[in-house]
Amino acid sequence: MTSNREIHLASRPRGWPTEENFRLVETEVPTPGPGQIVVRNQYLSVDPYMRGRMNDVKSYVPPYALDAPLDGGAIGEVVASEAEGIAVGDTVLHGLGWREYALLDATAARTVDPSLAPVSAYLSVLGMTGMTAYAGLLEVAAMKPGETVFVSAAAGAVGSLVGQIAKLKGAGRVVGSAGSPAKVERLRALGFDAAFDYHDGPVRDSLKAAAPDGVDVYFDNVGGDHLEAAISAMNLHGRAAICGMIAQYNDTEPPAAPRNLALVVGKRLTLRGFLVRDHGDVREAFVRDVAGWLREGRLSYDETIVDGIENAPAAFLGLLRGDNLGKMLVRV
Repeated sequence: MTSNREIHLASRPRGWPTEENFRLVETEVPTPGPGQIVVRNQYLSVDPYMRGRMNDVKSYVPPYALDAPLDGGAIGEVVASEAEGIAVGDTVLHGLGWREYALLDATAARTVDPSLAPVSAYLSVLGMTGMTAYAGLLEVAAMKPGETVFVSAAAGAVGSLVGQIAKLKGAGRVVGSAGSPAKVERLRALGFDAAFDYHDGPVRDSLKAAAPDGVDVYFDNVGGDHLEAAISAMNLHGRAAICGMIAQYNDTEPPAAPRNLALVVGKRLTLRGFLVRDHGDVREAFVRDVAGWLREGRLSYDETIVDGIENAPAAFLGLLRGDNLGKMLVRV
């Protein structure tokens, strides 16, 4: 193959992105230099955090450049190598998604064993997604056995794992919110004690009915009215792990909620934002626990797969709309 297709950021979105913000560009397959490899991507990840990188603002990760390929988690097969320790045919995990072929330094790739699990799992339950759920719940929020846990966007890639891990680690009650009746039913099948569709009424009322004795731990993927509802429902010394706020990523005006932050003082709450990259110290425990749960059939994960690099923008827009069940992936 000599042709390589990649997705470029054509313009910066204002509010909700559209297909016009992206451009499919055809280039040549790159040739590796010393210490480099070329990977034919098999799957790439689209994630909510990518929306923030489309804005030209200072953040914890640099913004995407205009008229250049986007990047993100990907996994694929090495098709050319000029690096020791990585051979043609190896499967590697790396950060140059949104393209069919990726040229990168071998030091930026991690070899994985495709015989242990489907390769897509290394972008979800066995990868950053799973680590985010594990570290956020157990280290950031420090969940204890017997506590009540509330998870927003609970049918998504991270949220669905948070709820299951909470049950496996002894939570007394796990409640999840989702965006459709089908997703609510999926949460119940995954072992959530209660679940509700946030379209059915005020989140505050639905959460109160689902967790009448209050919430000890809140895993926040949404922000906005979900965070406000959680603050009202949280018990004394409750903890919230703030993973994401997808409800406001496309807003052009400041969010209206939460309006009850004063409760943080009287309830002595802890609201803690986190990035998974800061919690490498739990990776060994994460791999041990999750691999064991998967092997024993005690942990499930869902994937929504969109085919074709040309459909990566549509997959990303679908993610923002909540079209996915579990992890949204593009099969290249």
